[in-house]
Amino acid sequence: MEIDKLDLLSHDIAEDKKQELLRLFPEIQTEGGKIDLERLKLALGETVDVGKERYGMNWPGKADCFKAIQSPSLGTLRPCPEESINFDTTENLIIEGDNLEVLKLLQKSYLGKVKMIYIDPPYNTGNDFIYPDNYTESLQTYLEYTGQVDAQGKKFSTNTEADGRFHSKWLNMMYPRLYLARNLLREDGIIFVSIDNKELHNLRGLMNELFGEENFLGIVVRATGQTTGQDSGGLGSSFDYIVTYSKNPETEIGGVPLSDEDVARFQEEDEKGKYHYWQLRKTGSADRREDRPGMFYDIIAPDGASVFPIGPGGYESRWRCGPKTYKKLVEDKMIIWKKVKNGNSEKWWPYVKYYLEGRTKRPSPLWTDIDGSKKATKDLKDLFEEKIFDNPKPIRLISRLIQIVPNQDDNDIFLDFFAGSGTTAHAVMDLNKQEGGNRKFILAQLPEPTGRKDYPTISDICKERVRRVIKKLNDASDGKLPLEGNQKQDGGFRVFKLAESNFKAWNANLPTGDVAALKEQLELHINHIREGRTSEDILYEILLKSGFSITTPIGKLTMEGKTVFSAAGGALFICLEHNLTLELIRAMAERKPERVVCLDEGFAENDQLKANAVQIFKTKGVTSFKTV
Repeated sequence: MEIDKLDLLSHDIAEDKKQELLRLFPEIQTEGGKIDLERLKLALGETVDVGKERYGMNWPGKADCFKAIQSPSLGTLRPCPEESINFDTTENLIIEGDNLEVLKLLQKSYLGKVKMIYIDPPYNTGNDFIYPDNYTESLQTYLEYTGQVDAQGKKFSTNTEADGRFHSKWLNMMYPRLYLARNLLREDGIIFVSIDNKELHNLRGLMNELFGEENFLGIVVRATGQTTGQDSGGLGSSFDYIVTYSKNPETEIGGVPLSDEDVARFQEEDEKGKYHYWQLRKTGSADRREDRPGMFYDIIAPDGASVFPIGPGGYESRWRCGPKTYKKLVEDKMIIWKKVKNGNSEKWWPYVKYYLEGRTKRPSPLWTDIDGSKKATKDLKDLFEEKIFDNPKPIRLISRLIQIVPNQDDNDIFLDFFAGSGTTAHAVMDLNKQEGGNRKFILAQLPEPTGRKDYPTISDICKERVRRVIKKLNDASDGKLPLEGNQKQDGGFRVFKLAESNFKAWNANLPTGDVAALKEQLELHINHIREGRTSEDILYEILLKSGFSITTPIGKLTMEGKTVFSAAGGALFICLEHNLTLELIRAMAERKPERVVCLDEGFAENDQLKANAVQIFKTKGVTSFKTV
């Protein structure tokens, strides 16, 4: 009796796209289950561009980027409770590993769930750490690099301008990561990418292609507080940039809090609170009748006269709103009439109230009021009591980015897969403390060597920084432990590390006649779990590959003297026992979980027990029963 096997590969991106096409155009499927491009062209008609010359980006290695995207990961994320804080309860994640592999592994669990992505990738200055672009060996390279398997000399490296593919290597690194990142964003999600002027134009091209030019929200120009490149012969640089895109063109950037100067303008007050007023006529850009014809109409002044939106010099302007909205403003007592000079006489002129409470303002693209790089370095130095990391991003910078993300709620997830020293986590936890929020973060960072004994890798610095932030926030509350004791705020993080799958993969591409290799593969059928892997390692891989978040609450049940893990409130049962019994199968089925996963070797070649298990689970309404 064959039972469905749990798919141990990461999410199949190409299959997703194929199914999406077939859903829209079922007629394009061939007898062999593939896509007929000629039929697709016929279905789309004249909207298909068949020309050879098109506007767009191209570079050496771009085709391989799609191979990288479509190549599934054979890795897993191993839990490290000893390096974590509140491992069993926290929903925050710090993942140590190559972010390309990590992004692939997160596809099933976090598809369409991330509210904001911020990344500070290598700027390609010539000394930056660049991830390898040999995608077929991405996981293997990482394992060798971190000493998890025997090294063969493969190393991550810098990208120097002497390399003939200087820009191409950077583009090849960024393209698949941004592609996979977009999949993780919610429909109302936003991505911010820091960059300097070396690759700004290339980044814009990539983002236009992957996110759509219609989703471009602007570029933040940030003063770094120091000038570089003074010996270059050209202009020095005192700024870097944050390129901003949404996933959906209807998403708009939120407002930033008002400054003290802004607040001081709200001098008037009524029963609803403090307010300021602006004239109802639109001023500035797009203020003419032809810009919004529906907003040119007459309204009645207190003296009964008709008033039109006429601009200085007599040109026809427009109001800030249409007739229906104006009528509502009048009903809500939001319109103020004042007499203003009109040559030698006076006339009535309308104004609209704006209340202070809840008021924000549209962010400027020029941010010169944020702490610069020196202050960010000093803040991190104060936290560690020594200089520990070069050029971290300022906490206030990330905090402001978080603040302008629209429609936030306590379930929002913030992702940073070039985490560095962990500024994003610091900013999230700091804002949660200030506002009583409970935003969650996911960080991914390569264990890049630092040359230090106390913190051998950048990921070690990142983890220690978050530990110190939690302690600092707790200490600041006079021992009340707001993060650990407050049910709303999450004061912990789970550490996971990228590794080979816990299960040895069957190699279907063995050379004919290789008896030794075939014998080794057959032995996998007897014991396909890697040596040294724990039940927790296997448990979290099953969660990950089943599409459940690896922060899903897990309970441990005892049934018929054996252990069963219960995830997501009993929706998924995972049994890792090596000797399954009919009584245990019945006990699990009686709890009526939606899905059940067991070890294949738990059936010990007992085909009758397998057949009974399938029927028992089916009778009790279990929708999915798989083995691994």
